[in-house]
Amino acid sequence: MNKALLLIDIQKEYFENGALELVNPIAASENAKKLLEHFRKENGTIIHVQHISGEGAPIFVPGTKGVDIHENVKPLAGEKVITKQFPNSFRGTDLLEYLQSKKITHLVIAGMMTHMCIDAGTRAAVDFGFECTVIGDACATLNLQINGQEVKAADVHNAFLAALEFFYAKITTTEDYLLS
Repeated sequence: MNKALLLIDIQKEYFENGALELVNPIAASENAKKLLEHFRKENGTIIHVQHISGEGAPIFVPGTKGVDIHENVKPLAGEKVITKQFPNSFRGTDLLEYLQSKKITHLVIAGMMTHMCIDAGTRAAVDFGFECTVIGDACATLNLQINGQEVKAADVHNAFLAALEFFYAKITTTEDYLLS
């Protein structure tokens, strides 16, 4: 099985002083860094996905520090960086073609936000025929609101991971993945 690491949107916008700070993004990025180091050591295929918004958007504005990939997972020369404008990493990008050119069949996915880009990207990947493993503790999200009620980030995170595990992906931790 040919695997690739897909790091989605681990960008400064989601960290302290960013426009859309998540809950515990540092911990998630540190786990993503462990995965990244593992794939680098194994000379594995690594893809960084970077969200850059279109004109007039309030977040991920081109030319701002918020669009920069976080230091914990900064791409090295030669590592693929795909820019996107939608939650689904495949939409409007060359991600599918790139993965097919590398004969990738399995994606190991980590990043931001669990309920949005991780969910959309994982579901799309499976629809394109990829097997997916999502590293839950290398992902982060935020508190959400619905009908005047706050839904805590941990509940959002766990609900989306549980939904993905039902059909779309194996869900595991960084430690368990690295030990397997």
